[in-house]
Amino acid sequence: MVSFYILIIFILVVFGVGLLELKQHQKRVLSIPIRIHVNGTRGKSSVTRLIGAGLRAGGKRTLTKVTGTFPRLILESGEETYIHRKSSANIIEQLDIVRFAHKRNCEALVIECMALQPHYQWVTENQIIRATIGVMTNVRIDHTDVMGERIEEIAECLGNTIPKNFSVFTSEDENAYALEDVARKKNSKLIISKTDSVTNQEMKGFSYMEHKENVSLALDVCMAVGIDRSVALKGMHHALPDEGALKRSHINILGKTIAFYNAFAANDPDSSYMIWNKIMSDVGSDGERCILLNTRQDRLERSVQLAEMIATQIQNEADFVVLMGESSHVIESCIVNFGYEKHKVINLGWIDEAPQLLEPLMQVTSSWLTLVAMGNMGGNGAKVARYFEERDKVEV
Repeated sequence: MVSFYILIIFILVVFGVGLLELKQHQKRVLSIPIRIHVNGTRGKSSVTRLIGAGLRAGGKRTLTKVTGTFPRLILESGEETYIHRKSSANIIEQLDIVRFAHKRNCEALVIECMALQPHYQWVTENQIIRATIGVMTNVRIDHTDVMGERIEEIAECLGNTIPKNFSVFTSEDENAYALEDVARKKNSKLIISKTDSVTNQEMKGFSYMEHKENVSLALDVCMAVGIDRSVALKGMHHALPDEGALKRSHINILGKTIAFYNAFAANDPDSSYMIWNKIMSDVGSDGERCILLNTRQDRLERSVQLAEMIATQIQNEADFVVLMGESSHVIESCIVNFGYEKHKVINLGWIDEAPQLLEPLMQVTSSWLTLVAMGNMGGNGAKVARYFEERDKVEV
């Protein structure tokens, strides 16, 4: 009987401590006047970085937290620091970020949503961030096992981070109707950014290949909190890109030149196809055009989707497709079954070092090659991207 009472007392103490911590957290988060919660299918990290850079340029003491390819904390000065995790990612991490921002007396917190499951997204917004501005980069088919298979279901899931009675900004146009329904239920105003508000000349200020829709979205958010557009844009031009941002590297090897585009981070079919078209139309390609598709056993469904997109939408635009990774043999069968010519598929399987992918390419290409990397930064994706980036720096 005594042990029963001890258990009851223990439960009450734990419950009381939890309520006290929740109350303290609410005080901390409300002490930060500008709280911007960034969600969406693609471009979250880039938009989070851009908004943070724009606010800092406008004189706001801003803490920025990105999940991205690798988790980062960007301080008020623009200096970046790694987020060291003792275990796997958990939304409880956002509580620590709020505490850190409060301690540093920040005026603004720009934070990327790190949750996938609908209930975790709801908790992150309603119990942890309590945003004053919502940002939804776009809504595309992704994570169907968690978010649903229809655009409306995915919008409903992502919409869990839309704050009530505030504004939510988006660069989504095609599927904006789905977001409008969610925003209306929360008595929030949906504001759609216009990509054509950013000029080609303004895009030349970026040291990497940024997307107009990301820039226009970030500029609209910065202007909504009173930052002059030109000031915000200048800050964005000086911002460091996420490691998964679309970058171009040039290397020379055995008398041949390779233009390598790191599009690993855009790992859904729609985004990858959009980037392929951007490279082909805006930048152009030299020599043979090749796709490097990195496959992962734990993301097999995604690799199959990308294989179908390449075979049916890109079709003859790609002279070769190079497969690497844990499931390359499965994807080779899929891409051929989808209609891509078998003799144009180079299956490397698992490679230990990045240079291993160059030898077969040297045998089938002329003096120039445009290589667009898709799939995922996982496995050896990051290693390959770093190889080209480092070789490019050395040769310069």
